[in-house]
Formats: sequence, structure tokens, C-alpha cells
Amino acid sequence: MSHKALINKLNEALGWELRAINMYAHYAANVRGIHRLQLAPMFSTEATESLAHANIVRQSIVKLQGIPVTDRNPQEITHTTDYSEMLQYSLETETQAAAVYGEVMIQLDVAEDQDLRDAIEQIYFAELRSVEELRLLMD
Repeated sequence: MSHKALINKLNEALGWELRAINMYAHYAANVRGIHRLQLAPMFSTEATESLAHANIVRQSIVKLQGIPVTDRNPQEITHTTDYSEMLQYSLETETQAAAVYGEVMIQLDVAEDQDLRDAIEQIYFAELRSVEELRLLMD
């Protein structure tokens, strides 16, 4: 059975993860002021989490006999030193990633692979938690 649609959707998710790695590393380095104390470590942690997610997604694509993308999602990463803008751009990224993973979850029913479903479901829930955490930080 071909898993082409699932592989394509996983590659879309991988592109978002690769973008998030770059964005969070950039923001961790560039956040300024008193908010740097909390946000630089948070952005660094998010970059590390995105790297872990990318590795899981990449391995899942290979498991399905697909070829993982190597390019990040092309949406521009906006440079800013304003922490509130960083949080807003982070929320937008996490929201997009969560939406893609929601679509992946629907596609996973075709794969009939519980281990794959469990791994991706954990990422999906982590994305949803990140969206909620960012919303709370912006209040």
C-alpha cells in the first residue's frame, strides 16, 4: 500500500520543524532586556524540542519508504529584538505546525502502524501545549 499522502504531510510537518529550529535559535540569541532571562532559555528549549520532533518525523518518513525533505518551510523568519513580536511569531509557527500535525493524525489511520501513530500523536500534543503556553505568555 502506498503512503504517498502521509509521507507528503509528514514532510510538510518536517519543514515546519526545520523552520522552528532556526527561528527559535535566532530568537534565543536576539531577545533583549529583562525578558531575556526567561525567554532565551525557553527559545533554546523550543529549538531543541523541534530538533527532536524533526528526527522522529524524519525517521517516520524513512520507515514509510519516503525521502525526508531537507529544506525548512519557506515562510520568512522575521528578525526582531522585541520579545512580544517573537512570542507572536512563535505562536503563529506553533499554530501552523499543530494544524499540520492534526492533518497527519487523520492520515495515520491509513498507515495502520500503532507505533508511528503514538510517536506522532505525542508530537501533536506537544505542539498543542506550546500553542497554549505561548497564548498564556502573551496575556
